[in-house]
This record gives sequence, C-alpha cells and structure tokens, in this order.
Amino acid sequence: MTAASRTEERQARPGVEARLQAWVWLAMVFVWAAASNCGPHVPEEEAPGLNTHHPALSSFNGLSANGLSANGLSANGLSANGLSANGLSTEAFAGWFSNDPDLSNMVMTYVVRCAVPAGQTRAFTYPPTGKTYKWAGGLGLAPAWAGGEPATLNEQQTITACMLAHVNRYGEHVTISVLGRAADGDPIPYSVLELAQFNVREACFFGNLFNGEGLYFGIDKTVFDEASYLTRACGEMEGGETGALCEPLQFIGSCRQRCSGELLTPFYNQCTYNGVSYRPLSTRMRQSDYLHLFPNFRD
Repeated sequence: MTAASRTEERQARPGVEARLQAWVWLAMVFVWAAASNCGPHVPEEEAPGLNTHHPALSSFNGLSANGLSANGLSANGLSANGLSANGLSTEAFAGWFSNDPDLSNMVMTYVVRCAVPAGQTRAFTYPPTGKTYKWAGGLGLAPAWAGGEPATLNEQQTITACMLAHVNRYGEHVTISVLGRAADGDPIPYSVLELAQFNVREACFFGNLFNGEGLYFGIDKTVFDEASYLTRACGEMEGGETGALCEPLQFIGSCRQRCSGELLTPFYNQCTYNGVSYRPLSTRMRQSDYLHLFPNFRD
C-alpha cells in the first residue's frame, strides 16, 4: 500500500558515542537531500496524505542522511519516554533539540510521520526562542510508542526501517511505496494496482537507530557491480566511487540473501545480519522515477 493510502487508515558500534554519531549522520543525510537544488523539488507539504480507503501506502521521501546521526534516538530520551507531551518536555529532549534545531526538526518530522497515526500531531516549544514546532502523524507504525510508552524492540526496528526508507540523497522528492509490517505485526495494506504502478522493487531497509546496532539496506535486483546498489539512500561519488556516500548505511547485498518472507507477498518479514534479526520495510518506485534518478539502470 502506498504511504498515501496507509496514513488515514493506520491512525555497528555500541555505546553512547556510536549512537550519537549515528544520529548526526542521519540528520546530515536529510540536510544534504533537503539542501540540494538539482531537479524538480516537491515541498513536503504537497505530499499526498496516507489514505486507508485506497489500497496503497505511498510517501514522499526527503530525509537527509545527516538526520540519521543527529545524536541518535536514544540520546533524546524518546526511546524511554515515547512521543507523548511528557516525552517531548524532558530536559534530555530539549538538550538534544538545541544541538541543531533545524536538523532536529527534520528528524522529528520523519519520526512522527512514521510512528504517529494520521490526523494526530506532536508539538514542541523551543525554550530559547519560544518557537513552537509541530509535526504531523502519517503512517502510524508504532502507536503505543507514539502514545508515550517506552519503545519496544519491534517498534525501534520498525521506526528505524521507516526512517531509512525515507532517506534521499538526490534532492528530489519522489513518491515511494512502503511495504512490510507495522510494529504490532499487522501488514501494511497494499493492492495489485499499487504494485503495478510502483513496479520497480527498489530496496529493503532495517537496523536500529535506538541502540546503535547498525543501519542496513539491500537491493531487490541483481548486483552486477558497485553501481548496481545506487539507491536513493546511497548516492554516487565523482569518479564512480560509491561506498562513502552510503554511510551511515551499510550495503548488505541482495535482500533475498539476508531476508525471508511469505510466499507471494511483496515484502520481507525478517532480515538477519551479524546474527541479529530485524523487522524490515521494503520500498518500490515508479519506473519513470527510478530511471530519472538512475538512467543507467539495468536488471
């Protein structure tokens, strides 16, 4: 289901230092993507709402990779305090937000979009300026955590996968189809029409931003060479080198080699890396968008 349909319905390094570095990277990727002026740019507010009455969950993506490192989701206290008013009013959250208000605002835009059901908002008033930031819910993939409960492992992994799926290093907001399971195990609705419209299987994403275990992505096509794994989350460097622009994400090869799912379902239930199993999300793109970003695509 595209994020546009789903929204209305669903109302590797340990330690603190590694977690801080991871969030700074995620935030930076988001900033990079947002700052880029190449190609047509669709404002976030123009993205279609997630509508459960339509069989698809589509979402505009534009998170910069820098946001993945913005001090980590554990550093801001939200993993323990949730996304309730209480969680957003702690000293830990205010301290995290003050490190880089613009970057933190971007991160929270996607955290709330991924976790909180459509129709709900979360707000935070920044003490030094008195400015109030508001973030709209969307996919509702972790409603318990969104309501103020501590984040469970499934919620941590699901929100991480959702954040990674929205990273875009190319500065162009394109619509993606998001497939997988919410934190409670319910599948994200989709339709045959959605699969036909978003006919390019792009990537799988998994990891854990909350504990610093790592951030991973694989591709759903044949890996010919380094250029084969160029996705929205892994840009291309001058000279054809790719690895450095994937950070903080790590490429794990073909999704099929690391992930498993049910027969005839267009997503994976579980991906395993370094002996740890994760709950992933998969993305699909329209072929026209994919070929626009990757003109040398071959399968």
